[in-house]
Amino acid sequence: MTPAPVFAVVGHPNKGKSSVVATLSQNDAIAIALEPGTTRERQAYPLTVDDRVLYTLVDTPGFQRPRRVLQWLEAHSLSASDRAETVAAFVTQHRDDPRFHDECELLAPLIDGAGIIYVVDGSVPYSSEHEAEMTVLRWTGRPSLALINSIGPDDHSDAWQAALGQFFQVVRKFDAVRAPFDQHLSLLRAFGQLEPAWEQPLEQAVRFLASQREQRQARSAELIADALIAMMGWQEKNTLQIAAGGNDTGESLSETLRQRWYQHQRQREQQLRTAIEQLYQHTRIRRQEAELSWHSDHDLFSEDSREAWGVSRGYLATAGFGAGALGGAGIDAVTFGASLGTGALIGGLIGAAGSYFYGDRLRFPAVKLGPIRAGLQTATFGPVQDSQFGYVVLGRAVDHWWQISHRNHAGRDLLDLQPADSHWLEGLQRPYRQAIQKAFDRCRKRKEIDPAARADLVAAIGAVLTTYDDWRLNRT
Repeated sequence: MTPAPVFAVVGHPNKGKSSVVATLSQNDAIAIALEPGTTRERQAYPLTVDDRVLYTLVDTPGFQRPRRVLQWLEAHSLSASDRAETVAAFVTQHRDDPRFHDECELLAPLIDGAGIIYVVDGSVPYSSEHEAEMTVLRWTGRPSLALINSIGPDDHSDAWQAALGQFFQVVRKFDAVRAPFDQHLSLLRAFGQLEPAWEQPLEQAVRFLASQREQRQARSAELIADALIAMMGWQEKNTLQIAAGGNDTGESLSETLRQRWYQHQRQREQQLRTAIEQLYQHTRIRRQEAELSWHSDHDLFSEDSREAWGVSRGYLATAGFGAGALGGAGIDAVTFGASLGTGALIGGLIGAAGSYFYGDRLRFPAVKLGPIRAGLQTATFGPVQDSQFGYVVLGRAVDHWWQISHRNHAGRDLLDLQPADSHWLEGLQRPYRQAIQKAFDRCRKRKEIDPAARADLVAAIGAVLTTYDDWRLNRT
């Protein structure tokens, strides 16, 4: 079996090498800092899918004395035919020399057969000072690819493109923080064209990564569906001993249940956030970045959330009619069809009317106090009776999924979850709308979601993810 390709990411200090490694290896644990010299020892980061290493990225220190290295190489080389051996001799001779520690660290994996990914900052002007290090890399004879990773706002990429093309076989612009997934795959294909032995394993890597992305989206739909079922159907319940004349105690119990219900829903939503992040291997967002949170005026239960993520009356009427008609079909079954479809029509009208009437505001459960018996009183809070709550949870979850699924692992900025400025769910096909509404209706009635209904809900949310992805990409 051909060993998995290895790529050494090299270049000048503080030009985005570690960011490139983090993105291409899907590893957000890699340290990224603004100070030069953060990376002092080479470190290998394999990308593994289903316990199979597809390729390995080696993060290396930046060049410190490339001109001195080139001078030594030129003094010890007899002809172009021995240049690779001369580079190996330099590393052997200077391995313990602190002056050339960084150069030896970055050249060592190239001597061992790694390909070269040379990273430059396209936001700074091109300078001939880089030509010494590019010449040293060319002496290794390894397959090479250069990436123009612009860190700042200025653009000098044209000058870089012209210069790099004289030293490297392939030159690409690549924003390690914002590059779309397709560009990751494009880089792998480009390297496969440079080294025949890598063509097949890298093409397999492309297929594995594309399949993994599809599987992650499908799993995200399941996670969101299960969270919706749990949150829509959640009920807090407690029994308290009531003393004579203990109305205050009953009121206290009501408030306790209400707060417990609200807290549970917030926690369950955050559990969903964490599950999606871990699925996409974004495991450090909470620790390395500001705490994942919504803006204070966009709380899960706020009116702003309903306005941003809730759906229109017309949407609810359409979805409600479908779900209500399915429920009304039970009337026809009981009468063996004698009603000639009247049950489905009535059910649909009731569902549509109810959804339309409550479509302009977000309503939450009321505390229900049972009768006092033998000094005991039971109180319940939930489940939520308003489908809008489900759509708010769904909208926020889908937006979070989109942000995570399109986030490169080099990103270290705050994950800013802004509400939508227009609603995107209107484009969802009617059968999917009805499946979502039907599930919400069963949850609020505390009816079991059987496997078939769950499968329909998962399929509908899968369609929602695709719809939202298309909507977001078409806006940019």
